[in-house]
Amino acid sequence: MPRLWSDASPPVLQEAELLAVFGRERQPRSRFFVFASTRRVYTRYLRAQGRLVAVPQPPYEDLIRRYVQYLTEVRGLSVSTRIHHTITLRSLLAHVQRSQRSLQRLSRDDLERFILERSREVSRHSLQHEVAHLRAFLRYAYDLGLVSERLDALDTPRTYRDELPPRALPWPSVLQLLRSIDCTSRSGWRDLCILHLIAYYGLRPSEVVRLRMDSIDWEQALLHVYQSKTRSPLLLPLDARTLRLLQDYLQHGRANSASSMLFLRARCPYIPLERTAVGDIFRKRMREARLPDCAKHVYRLRHTFAMRLLSRGVGMKAIGDVLGHHSFYGTSAYLRLDVAMLRDVALPVPCTEGGSHE
Repeated sequence: MPRLWSDASPPVLQEAELLAVFGRERQPRSRFFVFASTRRVYTRYLRAQGRLVAVPQPPYEDLIRRYVQYLTEVRGLSVSTRIHHTITLRSLLAHVQRSQRSLQRLSRDDLERFILERSREVSRHSLQHEVAHLRAFLRYAYDLGLVSERLDALDTPRTYRDELPPRALPWPSVLQLLRSIDCTSRSGWRDLCILHLIAYYGLRPSEVVRLRMDSIDWEQALLHVYQSKTRSPLLLPLDARTLRLLQDYLQHGRANSASSMLFLRARCPYIPLERTAVGDIFRKRMREARLPDCAKHVYRLRHTFAMRLLSRGVGMKAIGDVLGHHSFYGTSAYLRLDVAMLRDVALPVPCTEGGSHE
C-alpha cells in the first residue's frame, strides 16, 4: 500500500502528487488495480477535507466538453461514437500544443503533418475514420470562428469494401483457448463464459455485455439477445453444457451484486463490463494459451462460428439471422473463406499456345 506520510495529520497535497505516488504501484499490474479503488475513495476524502489541490484543467478542455455536447444534442451520436470523436480531437489538440501554435492559426500543413503522424500508428481503415472525425470538428470550429479558414476538405485514405476477407481461427485453436482458461478465480469463470458464448453462439461483444440476469430462460433453455445492429431480439437455444457453464459462473464467478447485468468486473467495484473489456479478455487469454499473436481481435471467434455453420450446410439466410446482419451481402463475405466451395466455382486456367495444363 502506498505510504504518503507518517504523522496523523495529513498535509495539503497536489492531486498530481497523489496520482504519482499511487502510480508507482503499477508494477505488477494486478496490484495497481487493487489500489485503484482505494485511490478514488481517498481522493474524495482529501477533497472533502480541503487537503487536496486539484490538477489545473488542461487547455482546450472546455472546448472538448462543448463539442461533445454538440455531438450529443445536435447530431445525436451514440456514446461509443462520441468517444471515438473525442479521442481523435484530443490527439489533434495535443499535436497543436506540441507545435506551440494556437487553434486559430491552424493551417493545412499542420493538419497534413498530424495525419502523417497518425498514419504511422493506425491502419488505413482506422485513419479513414479519424479523418472523418477531423472533418466534422473542423466544420464545427469554422462555424464558431475557432479557426480562420475552411480546413475540412481533407483527403482520406482509400479503402475498398471487402478488400480483406473475414479471418477465422482453426476450431482446434478455439478449443485450446477455452480449455486453457483457469477457472480457480472469478475472472476465469467469467472469461470462459464470455468466450464460450461468442465461439458457440456468435454473439458480438456489445451483445455479450448487454446480457442481463433475466436474459436466461432456465425453464425453456433459451437466451434472449438484443442484437445491436438490427435492433431486434433474438432467441437462442442453450444446450446442456452452456447451461451448466452459466450456472457455474453464477455460483463461482459472479460477484454478489445487486446489478441486473450478467457480466461484472471480477474486482471491486463490481460494475458491468464495457464492450472494450471483451477484446481485452480475448487477447489476454490468447496470450496465456500461447496461441499465435495474429489473432488479436475477438471477432475472430465470431467469424469462426459463422464458418462452422457454413461448413455444416447451414443456409446463408439462417447464418445472417443468427449473426444479426442487415443484408445478405454482409453474410456472403464468409463464402470467400470456404475453399472447398471456391474450388467448385473456379474457372479453368487458360493455357498458353503450345503448352498444356492439367
